Amino acid sequence: MAAEDSLGRAEELLARLEVARAELEQLSQGEGGSPDRALELLGELSELAKAVEEELDRAKRAAEADAQS
Repeated sequence: MAAEDSLGRAEELLARLEVARAELEQLSQGEGGSPDRALELLGELSELAKAVEEELDRAKRAAEADAQS
């Protein structure tokens, strides 16, 4: 069940990542976009991407552990 939980969390994080990416894209296309907000979004995207990677690693380890038992 841990692998499924991690995959679910990864999906939630990916959804949040997509929202932040879309906001950054909208900001980059608009006139007078806030550089500070763009930097905040880039930091958020980086953190979310790392969190997704961690959840996928957890899911992989859990699936491997289940396969061995």
